[in-house]
Amino acid sequence: MLSIRHWKPLFIQHQPILICLSYLAPIEIHAITLGPIVFSRNKIGAVTKNHESIHFQQYLETLFIGFLLVYLWDWLMGLFKYRDGRKAYFSIRTEQEAYRHQQDLTYLQTGRRRWTWLKE
Repeated sequence: MLSIRHWKPLFIQHQPILICLSYLAPIEIHAITLGPIVFSRNKIGAVTKNHESIHFQQYLETLFIGFLLVYLWDWLMGLFKYRDGRKAYFSIRTEQEAYRHQQDLTYLQTGRRRWTWLKE
């Protein structure tokens, strides 16, 4: 039977694993975090890595499935409100936290409180 201990080798200081794919998707995605893995078109810079690491922490807080449910709910509500996919994307609470703090490379180590995105 698997235990939580088996997951520890996947994480280095609570950072996601980065996988680069030359063809990610036909839509405009530079990088996407799915659980402990960040998929990227190519190498990512410090700001994008920080943005995706913020999402990784959100995943940990919500046990993965919670993140996906909140993300989808917020996007659907934004789509209903704005009738625009891009505006709906930027209305997602988890994205708002990640974009607001992506430039602060010390945010995860020094300033982030759990469940911050709920207040965004």
